[in-house]
Amino acid sequence: MGGVYRFLLTPRWWAINVFVVLSIPVCVIAGTWQLGRFEDQVDSHREQRELAEDTGEARPFDELMPLTTETVGRQAEITGTFDAEHQLLVPERTLDGDRGFYVLTPLRPADGGPAVPVVRGWLPGAADASAVPAPPEGEATASGALQAPESPSEITAPTTALPEGQLGVISAASLINVLPYPVADVWITVRDTEAPLTPVPAEAPTGTGLDMDAFQNLGYTAEWFVFAAFAVFMWYRLFRREVETQRDAELGLHPDERPGAHPDERPGARGAPAAPGTTPSGLSGPPAQASAPDREGAPARTGSPAPPA
Repeated sequence: MGGVYRFLLTPRWWAINVFVVLSIPVCVIAGTWQLGRFEDQVDSHREQRELAEDTGEARPFDELMPLTTETVGRQAEITGTFDAEHQLLVPERTLDGDRGFYVLTPLRPADGGPAVPVVRGWLPGAADASAVPAPPEGEATASGALQAPESPSEITAPTTALPEGQLGVISAASLINVLPYPVADVWITVRDTEAPLTPVPAEAPTGTGLDMDAFQNLGYTAEWFVFAAFAVFMWYRLFRREVETQRDAELGLHPDERPGAHPDERPGARGAPAAPGTTPSGLSGPPAQASAPDREGAPARTGSPAPPA
């Protein structure tokens, strides 16, 4: 290694090099991990959107239970009897920017299981039971997308103090005090409705969308990669400055330093030999001489007292 680069073998530069060599892969790995989390959320969001728009063949309801993020949005079918006496209206729900309400009719399965809330469709305007068509009589089959129970925090419309026959949140917790029988904590939105009802689009479950957490992961990814680039930049800057300092010293641009000299060996440093023509304090000048007479006739003062007579 050339003399100019011998400083790389000093303990100080060993510490700098080890720090940079270790910090770069750590930053890259952390950034890659954050990027992977963001991509996973993007993939999950895409899958849930595809499930929500799924119009494939419906599967039996029991085969898709219990409800998971993988089964939300799947097309399911269940056979039973609609309970028209306990039909409920869900007010203040918008569809394509228009205000209206959902029509929810419990369906009691033929096998005697818990009732399943079925949203048969959407109607515009204020909630009005007289505008709702009656559900099918006798045994019927409901087919549509499975939906997770709603949370009151996700609903922008009023959820409490509603008139009788209305429901603010579609969930088993809300229906348990309304229906006189057990109800499943899931609901179905029918895809093929009868006029004048409009089908209610399926929605992706909570936590699968591109929320702020996903974009925070993307921001952390950028930060980690910036840290890695900054470590390389600072190493190069220190290296370049050290090389320039060494070359300037070789050219004599720093007379108080000589290339490769230890700081304690530089002229004027404590413990270093004094340069020729300098005093121990580092000040240049001729050696100390006896002072001249202060006034005519006075004996000259010398550096030592006269011996006694």
